[in-house]
Amino acid sequence: MNDEPVSIYDAVGGHDWFVGLIDRFYDAVATDVLLRPMYPDDLAESKEHMVKFLSQYWGGPTTYSEERGHPRLRMRHAPFVITHAEKDAWLQHMLAAVRSGELDPAIEQRMVEYFEMASLHLINTA
Repeated sequence: MNDEPVSIYDAVGGHDWFVGLIDRFYDAVATDVLLRPMYPDDLAESKEHMVKFLSQYWGGPTTYSEERGHPRLRMRHAPFVITHAEKDAWLQHMLAAVRSGELDPAIEQRMVEYFEMASLHLINTA
């Protein structure tokens, strides 16, 4: 009998699930007139960073921190004007991506709560 808790990362299927999540999210960002200008022309590196960050956050490999150091999310987003409008657009796309990920309802709710909190934390302009 194994009493070790299963991480969310493992419970959702690991790396491949997070790749799918971020693919769905960036498919929406790519056509969003408000958000798209905030991203580089080639989204590949942004997608890779986000997969690694979220994988690590939810209990997967620590590759993100090994390669990039502490996440420092507010600092990394400081160059961008993020108002409630940008936050709302970002959150809409992320929650749609999460909700289409066929998750256990309890895990989905934890992710929704995390992304709601994180998106509020990044607002830097009234």
